[in-house]
Amino acid sequence: MVVAMHMSDGLVNAPTAVLFGVLAAVVLALAVRRAQTDLDDRTAPMAGLVTAFVFAVQMINFPILPGASGHLLGGALVAILVGPWVGTLCIAIVLVVQALLFADGGLTALGANITNMALIGVFVGYAVALAMRPLARRSRGGLLSTAFLAAFVGTVVASLGFVLEYAVGGAGATSLGTVFTLMVGLHALIGIGEGVITAATVGAVAAIRPDLVYLLRDRTRSLTLRNAAVEGSS
Repeated sequence: MVVAMHMSDGLVNAPTAVLFGVLAAVVLALAVRRAQTDLDDRTAPMAGLVTAFVFAVQMINFPILPGASGHLLGGALVAILVGPWVGTLCIAIVLVVQALLFADGGLTALGANITNMALIGVFVGYAVALAMRPLARRSRGGLLSTAFLAAFVGTVVASLGFVLEYAVGGAGATSLGTVFTLMVGLHALIGIGEGVITAATVGAVAAIRPDLVYLLRDRTRSLTLRNAAVEGSS
């Protein structure tokens, strides 16, 4: 068994692939609607940049153990920088392009891969970051710690999504216990690398343009200013 977050064709049966494909489609449709409220002159360019960054970094694998390697998932990174709804769309775009152009992840398993990385990875990472936001706003060290922990937890929980899908309709010969041990154990190690890269990237952006970091922005004030501008122009 090849241990990787990207599911290949045939790893889960057809009903399971359809189930998670429908789930992914529904959540992505909701994300498209919700992302419209988050996109502005700061978030839109950043969304393009982080999508390209995650796509590029996911092509670079770092060794974990002999025969196993990992790469940045990017869920917490995009959530912290552009918000969970826009971030979900960013990761989904990366996964679709990888599946169609590079055969990285099967087409029948695309829904499961989007569920794990674009939904679970993003929203779990953002939930951790949101819970730690007071610390992140307090100091640079707090921000880096928040980014690291959000990425680590998001990566491990995303691997549990893989295990859940395999438990529901796994079509491989590997036992569920082995899948759980390998996926969670290895992605705990991968999560350390994910945390370091996420913290470094978020820290670099915050050092230059903290207003571009979605997690640090005062959303209430931003919406008030936007509504005032709309009313003033009408």
